[in-house]
Amino acid sequence: MSANIKTYCLIVVSWWMISSCASEKKSIVPHDSPQKGTIYISVDESFKPVMEQQIKMYESSYPGAHIIAAYKSEADCFRDFFKDSSNRLIIVGRGLNAKEERYMIDSLQYNPGWNAVASDAVAIVVNKSSRDSLFSLQSLQQNLSGKSGRNKTIVFDGLHATSTVRFIRDSILKGEPFDTAVVKAVKNSQAVIDYVASHEDALGFVGISWIGNPEDSIQVASLQSIKIGYVQCGLCEGSPYVKPTQQSMLNRRYPLVRPLCYIIKENYEGLGTGFISFLKFERGQLIFRRAYLGPVMDFDIRNVKINEALPKN
Repeated sequence: MSANIKTYCLIVVSWWMISSCASEKKSIVPHDSPQKGTIYISVDESFKPVMEQQIKMYESSYPGAHIIAAYKSEADCFRDFFKDSSNRLIIVGRGLNAKEERYMIDSLQYNPGWNAVASDAVAIVVNKSSRDSLFSLQSLQQNLSGKSGRNKTIVFDGLHATSTVRFIRDSILKGEPFDTAVVKAVKNSQAVIDYVASHEDALGFVGISWIGNPEDSIQVASLQSIKIGYVQCGLCEGSPYVKPTQQSMLNRRYPLVRPLCYIIKENYEGLGTGFISFLKFERGQLIFRRAYLGPVMDFDIRNVKINEALPKN
């Protein structure tokens, strides 16, 4: 074979390989988009009722989208986020702290996004027969630390580090330890409700989305055997005792209010990004409002002055 023929063959083969690689690159498409695909996310179990509604509505709007949520403790959600490369989104009760942000920047070379999309309250539930349904932060602190006796069993929503446990430790105990003789951990939020319903001396902490919706027949039925406690508003004039309602969450009269946050490490317009946009804007915010949580979007109705008199021609 002459040198010219060899050179020609080499050029043809090289052109074919380059063309094949180019066409192969063109055929590569993202596995998901805001309207279709499958994504696995981890959700704080205390937000389960409202997040099930959000996911159901999103998947109804986009039949090609599948959001598979695992409901876990807050600590397990963060573990998934940091250690599981397939997990791009978590819904939890706080954002990233400075140390976590630095870790993610070092690991991913970009800063994951996070923000609050609603306000949630930690509600106190007691047995329907209990005579004690008014609490101050000081009395709760004394109960949790065992300083006011051990006549109550205080029940939390998980066997691991949950957002409710962290929030109560930070906001009420201020770093003091729980009295393990009075504090009991059960499997999840529903188990807290069931335990309090069957023990007159029990006091439980649960996210308000489990019991605060008067339009949810299951939640209304739960209130036949338990009742929601009132917590003293130390910043209010007259220091009234306030029940966790949507209005008291929004104006912070109820003192045990926490954020419902998303944290996402998706650096393209994927299904996670689409779902977060849904939560942040009108449709998702209306679902939070309908679930009697505190939306971050302002839905106040403006007062409009209407001129009732007909204009003269």
